[in-house]
Amino acid sequence: MRIDKYLNAVNITKRRTVAQDMISNSVVAINDKIVKASKNVEIGDVVTITYLKGEKRYEVLQIPTTKSTPKSKQDEYVKELV
Repeated sequence: MRIDKYLNAVNITKRRTVAQDMISNSVVAINDKIVKASKNVEIGDVVTITYLKGEKRYEVLQIPTTKSTPKSKQDEYVKELV
C-alpha cells in the first residue's frame, strides 16, 4: 500500500491530501529515508514523521485491506515507538 494511503487508512492523518502534503514537504521517512507518495509500505517498516516540536515514529504491524479502519482498531495496524 502507498505511504500516503497508509497514513490515511490507519488514522495517522485525517485526509490523504494532508499525508501527500507532508510527504511533498519531506517530513515523512520510511526506515530513515525520505520518501515520495508512491513508496510502498511493508510490514516491519518504521515510519518517521518530523514535526516542528519533534518527531513521531510508528512501526507497521499490518497493511489494511480497506480504505479506512476504525480508530479503535488502529493498534492492530500501527504501533507508536517511543
